[in-house]
Amino acid sequence: MPHSSPVPSDPEPNPRVRLTGRRDLLAAAGWLALCGGIAGPARAAAAPGSAPGPALARTAGLDAALLEETLARAAELPNLHALLVARDGAELVGRVFRGPGLDRPVNVKSVSKSVIAALAGIAIERGVLQGVDQRILPLLDGFVPAAADPRVALITVDHLLTMRAGLERTSGRNYGRWVASDNWIRDALARPFVDEPGGRMLYSTGSYHLLSAVLTRAAGTSTLALARDWLGEPLQITVPPWTRDPQGFYLGGNNMALAPRALLRFGEMYRLSGVYEGRRVLPGSWIEASWTPRVRSPFTGHTYGYGWFIAKARGHPVAYAWGYGGQMIYVVPDLALTVVMTSDPAAPSGRSGYVRQLHGLLAQGIVAAAERGGDGDGDGA
Repeated sequence: MPHSSPVPSDPEPNPRVRLTGRRDLLAAAGWLALCGGIAGPARAAAAPGSAPGPALARTAGLDAALLEETLARAAELPNLHALLVARDGAELVGRVFRGPGLDRPVNVKSVSKSVIAALAGIAIERGVLQGVDQRILPLLDGFVPAAADPRVALITVDHLLTMRAGLERTSGRNYGRWVASDNWIRDALARPFVDEPGGRMLYSTGSYHLLSAVLTRAAGTSTLALARDWLGEPLQITVPPWTRDPQGFYLGGNNMALAPRALLRFGEMYRLSGVYEGRRVLPGSWIEASWTPRVRSPFTGHTYGYGWFIAKARGHPVAYAWGYGGQMIYVVPDLALTVVMTSDPAAPSGRSGYVRQLHGLLAQGIVAAAERGGDGDGDGA
């Protein structure tokens, strides 16, 4: 089965903007401070109605004046397409500045990794996968090159979820050559080891593509079918087909198309410990596992769990999904906030500094407006 063509560029921070000093890391984080843990969001996700964080008493709604100011700033960002803000499950802001509408699927780039991670959690809960420590090689029989390094046999589901497989990255400057190969799985497994399995984070869409293949082999059906059955149906969202590799496996970790409101429902489901409209979609334990720091990103300075970056905004724990160009889902559990931003998928967001502006909108604008609270209403348009 042929893959779709052309394949857009990979949603990946440029390695040439790797940051080293603490000052650089804080600058790269914008208004999102470095966070040593995500125990706050994990607990809040497990018990959404639990006591507020230590910074302030829990408020309701959004401060109208600060929200108006934030929306004006957002409108000035030429790459920003749409902004959605929900608090306590109510959509208080639904604004399209340019580009497609809120219910039209758009390329969410590496937010796809968060979706694939959710599918892995459901697969484990249903017994399709044995657990995060399961080794992947038996499920990829026939795709392992004869000359592959023996260490490929040590790679686990956890290593793929955290991008710690140790293999040379398929992202960044390597992405084009990888997707031009005639077998993406074999090409990823044939790469040299630049670290041991379970070592440092090596941001690589190839890791999530291997996970997509593992899910497909274990379940006996495509990742598209799993996404539609396990997420699309319970969340009542549309999941269109996306890019496939030459062997017909759906690309893990890039190029899914989901509507902004679909992203909002996905984020809300995570905020509510895996439940949507009273129906269990994901195990609550998987949310906690996903928001537990497991590795630190050399590009953002933030920690990373299973498909989610972990940080703080104005002292509030935040879990966020990030796709190339500025496709964002932010969840701020102790303020009951879920925020979605979609942007031009063709323009970089990391090395351009644009993602820092989005972090600023969240922290300075939306989080601050939630701290002050309001009458419960947003702009609603």
